[in-house]
Amino acid sequence: MEYALAVIDIGMTNKKVAVYDDALRQLDARYRGFEPKLIDGLPCHDLDEMENWFAEQLQSYAAQYPIKALAISAHGATFVCVGEDGKSVLPCVYYTHEPGKDFQNRFYERFGSIEELQARTGSPAFEALINPAKGILFGMERFPEAFKKTVRILPYPQYWGFRFTGTVAAESTYMGCHTYLWDHLDQCLSSVARDLGIAPLLPDTLNRSWDTLGRVSDGFAEKTGLARDTIVTMGIHDSNSSLLPHFAKQGRRTFTLNSTGTWCVIMKAADKYGFAPDELGKAVFFNISAFGAPVKTAIFLGGQEFETWSRLIQRRHGRADIPGWNEALYRSVLRGKNSFLLPELTGGSGQFPHSRARVVQNGRNYFFESTHDSAQPLPPCFSDYEQAFALLRLSLVMQTLTALERTGLAPGQPVYTEGGFRRDVSYNRLLSSALKDNGVFLTGIAEATALGAAMTAKMALSGKSLADLSDDFSIEYIEQEKIELAGLFEYRKAWLAEAEKHTY
Repeated sequence: MEYALAVIDIGMTNKKVAVYDDALRQLDARYRGFEPKLIDGLPCHDLDEMENWFAEQLQSYAAQYPIKALAISAHGATFVCVGEDGKSVLPCVYYTHEPGKDFQNRFYERFGSIEELQARTGSPAFEALINPAKGILFGMERFPEAFKKTVRILPYPQYWGFRFTGTVAAESTYMGCHTYLWDHLDQCLSSVARDLGIAPLLPDTLNRSWDTLGRVSDGFAEKTGLARDTIVTMGIHDSNSSLLPHFAKQGRRTFTLNSTGTWCVIMKAADKYGFAPDELGKAVFFNISAFGAPVKTAIFLGGQEFETWSRLIQRRHGRADIPGWNEALYRSVLRGKNSFLLPELTGGSGQFPHSRARVVQNGRNYFFESTHDSAQPLPPCFSDYEQAFALLRLSLVMQTLTALERTGLAPGQPVYTEGGFRRDVSYNRLLSSALKDNGVFLTGIAEATALGAAMTAKMALSGKSLADLSDDFSIEYIEQEKIELAGLFEYRKAWLAEAEKHTY
């Protein structure tokens, strides 16, 4: 090979350092999880330990491969306050930390209503600190003296790029992803950023993800063994990175990506920015793609719901298996239209913010808290182990269908499913059968986020366009069969009626 490409892929659970050849084949990858570092009782990212581990892996790879470019992808909702010495001056608090209802209410009283902010910044109101403007305000209030030492605030991928190069910049995919810091209508830093007084601390020009941030600094080159002329790209938000392989193969407006995991993230490139009135207040938002274009996105905690309900069902039944496809059982449940499993275990995290997690049978609610209590009787429909799992999968499919509709899925457009749910035959068969006018495909990409980041590195190094890279790799699209399931659409109508009830 002529050269190699390094990728640092930073997930909330696992961090990864990988190396690719010049034909975008992954040659090696190493993974590590990091426990949160408790600071003042708060769960925080251990930035120093992470940096040391990244450098160690790069040092090992640099001794084996001719690395010429480095790209970083990272999970969302994280910004770092940097001081004069180039290091974080504030604890980098996990976005999962919940500062409480008083804080959340004060935020909207100060900066504007949920609907107003969503309409302008593309960001829905998330709990905890998932809107980074909240995380920054929380840090300002909790560590006021330390915050005074801040000389710049950097999006997470660009913080790491800054650590590796000493250069400050930003790009579109991260600044524009449910941060409350970017105004999608005026294409500038938002009123929230200005009213927080942090606009001068933020990069205000958005570059492309494959633009070159800089070359590795002397110090980082010495620490890692990377050649001094190794370039570092701008970095990219992980969900947006996973779109790039499909953009290369399919174009930008022909498909919807159903990326499944703890968060199910449904994304579709949009012709224009804007919300329908009934979408405001829901977990529907706009990313900005690596091309600077709007990407309509809808999310829900599908993987979390599957894991949590599965553990409950298994514990109550004393079993550990996951039932497979049982067509007769699904036909029976659909025909009955009287048993439903409803979201949301984490209120306000998905498409049905007024729905409290529960099982409904014959109009009676069995809330999650009571079904979780072994002293309480199970809903009758949960007494059958396989039926309980069937209701859970149907719930995930119903939520997926709503998210697909809200991102603008049109007849004839394919849906590509990636991530954990690829392995669930029942989920994929049900989803495909419900989408009569759309092909549903499983993709053969094991790690689309890292591949997308590697693509940005190759684009920066070679000067090639994304489309130029389409011949460098292959994606297997496996179409899922459709079954005529009588009662599926009637069941969905009944399920939606329950899910849209105000149960809080």
